[in-house]
Amino acid sequence: MKNYILVHGAWGGAWEFKQVAEQLSADGSKVITLDLPGHGRNPAPISEVTMENYVQTVISAVHQADEPVILVGHSLAGAVISEVAEQFPTKIGGLIYVAAMLLKTGDTPLEIMQSDENGQLLPNAIFSEDQTSATLTAETVRDVLLHDVEDKERVEALIPNFLMTQSTHPFMAVTQLSEERFGTVPKYYIRASKDKVLTPTLQDQMITNWPVEQVHTLDSGHFPLTSIPAQLVDVIRNYS
Repeated sequence: MKNYILVHGAWGGAWEFKQVAEQLSADGSKVITLDLPGHGRNPAPISEVTMENYVQTVISAVHQADEPVILVGHSLAGAVISEVAEQFPTKIGGLIYVAAMLLKTGDTPLEIMQSDENGQLLPNAIFSEDQTSATLTAETVRDVLLHDVEDKERVEALIPNFLMTQSTHPFMAVTQLSEERFGTVPKYYIRASKDKVLTPTLQDQMITNWPVEQVHTLDSGHFPLTSIPAQLVDVIRNYS
């Protein structure tokens, strides 16, 4: 039996992992899904939706869970779980990045996305006048985030969840990781071959930032947790 904490990305919430959590826990494993500050059932003002508060939320869950804990981070949450592992490497049994940000020291999520010439999310995000937040349109969710999900009724049902106001602060946080701490935690990467958010080219670049135990490619867009959850669960189990 394993202990998993599943961490969502921007414009997301614990709801993203509903199918994955149900299937992953079917063998008796303990699965925790989190709502980061400002997401889902964890409301917070934009000023408090920061990378630091994201990280502290996950750290609290790690301390409450049985050890070792396997952290699964999707998208922006890759940066979150990396920072958690830097602070408490001995409490983490493994890090699994699902189409996620695996950054090196000095990187920011925003800069990495800006470097991705073919990434389609950033150009379609609608930023507030003061640049402290951003929103997405239903069209962007449909065509960029969930474009490969075959169940169109499910897509339409999920779209309202993505139409939240996302703080931009976490995207500007500078990554600070060390080989002595973060570098000692086993890392696994799950690529998404049809990703329009973090393109396969960008994912391949990020995979070279740190030694990675294994890399697996799924034939999916940015949300294999929605499009092919059973396949994603199989890979997570193999990695843990």
